[in-house]
Amino acid sequence: MKRFYTMVSHRKTDVQYQILLDAKPINTPFKNTLHVFQQGLADALVKEWSSQVDKIVPDTMPLTQIVSTKIDKVSNERAQMSAEVLKFFNTDLLCYRTDAPAELLRAQENAWDPVLKWFAQRFGSELETTQTLVALKQSQAAHDAIRVYVEALDDDRFTILQMITPLAGSIILAMAFIEGEVGGQKLFDCTHVEEAFKAEIYNEEKYGPDPAQEKKDAAMLVDLKAAESFLKYLCE
Repeated sequence: MKRFYTMVSHRKTDVQYQILLDAKPINTPFKNTLHVFQQGLADALVKEWSSQVDKIVPDTMPLTQIVSTKIDKVSNERAQMSAEVLKFFNTDLLCYRTDAPAELLRAQENAWDPVLKWFAQRFGSELETTQTLVALKQSQAAHDAIRVYVEALDDDRFTILQMITPLAGSIILAMAFIEGEVGGQKLFDCTHVEEAFKAEIYNEEKYGPDPAQEKKDAAMLVDLKAAESFLKYLCE
């Protein structure tokens, strides 16, 4: 879509900031008014829309996408989305380890064990890990703890949880991200242990990475940075 507006601003109502294009409210994809409750976040959305040049490129406006998802989907489909997110627990990335080579297993342990230790301390339940393809069934206590945590999240933080969980293949990492236990780069590194191991073997520093993977990784880092910024704005 071509850029059709000249000025971007925001307007404060009683409890929220509406984002405006040429003094008219922006609508989300589902035709709801685009609004937030923090001035810093409103300023960031104005910046995203102002940075569009000839065409509006949604992929360059990750904060707008996060806010739109919250307004359009989370507010109406929270129960269904929660059920989908909770399905990741028994297949969580951090609980499935390689059986060889030993160097990769050590890399996984170094990256993932501290997060599992945090989970055990935070939620009072140690998680099982496996080096086989047999699906794990974590304890009922752990399932209950995660369900209670997810249900207690406000819509803002749940929006980030449902975004990060499939991106990372790990609800545990997503929870640690929301809690500030891991940042965006650390989460990225945790999800790319095997890729980093292979990159060293194939000397990607000299020969360069796979272009398709590089593009995918760059997009993930943009999303993680936006999610990290979004959470910080919530604390203002």
